[in-house]
Amino acid sequence: MKRDIQRIFLAAAIPLFFLFILYMLKILEVGMGWDFTHLGIYPREKRGVFGIFAHPLVHSSFSHLAANSLPLFFLSWCLFYFYKGIAPRIFFLVWIGGGIFTFLFGKSGWHIGSSGIIYGLAFFLFFSGILRRHVPLIAISLLVTFLYGGLVWNMFPQFAKASTSWEGHMGGAIAGMLCAIGFMNYGPQRPDPFADEDEQDEEDEEKEGEDRTDGIPPDDQQLQGEDKHTEEPE
Repeated sequence: MKRDIQRIFLAAAIPLFFLFILYMLKILEVGMGWDFTHLGIYPREKRGVFGIFAHPLVHSSFSHLAANSLPLFFLSWCLFYFYKGIAPRIFFLVWIGGGIFTFLFGKSGWHIGSSGIIYGLAFFLFFSGILRRHVPLIAISLLVTFLYGGLVWNMFPQFAKASTSWEGHMGGAIAGMLCAIGFMNYGPQRPDPFADEDEQDEEDEEKEGEDRTDGIPPDDQQLQGEDKHTEEPE
């Protein structure tokens, strides 16, 4: 029980630290009167390359950041709790993969915000649970669908607001889906349903062998372990 509680808090450490950085940067930006928008992605231009790495750190306003905070924390926590062995790599690949997609295919203008990571994590958690066919992970897939299924509409220009970077959303989603496929054989796996039966069969065989040995008289047991030799009378 103590270990489970510790694991819950450890899984929350990195998401909380990431959110702390986001809020500190926003406070610094507003407090100093700076504008960090130029740290975002500007598609297909040199000035926008650095944004592939920095764009999730920048938000247009506190309300923009606040809207992303809860889903970012929850989905990141799910990632680091259920996929702790591969979580850092998934988080990084979703971050960079979504940024590259936005840089290549995004409309002209600055693209900022961590919503691409949110989409990437949501799609990874959904597809990873389905592909692994492991009950606890499938439950997470269904929970993500229930909580954030409506996000899918903001991946398409027909439904997204003009100010919304639907390319960033789609890029993150594609990166998350590819990570789910690429890492399907890594991290938590569905238990082998026949493993317990095989172990039980081995135990039964060992027990039967012991029972057969127990039924042999001590003198015969000794003879079974030695070469039999008889001397002919002279």
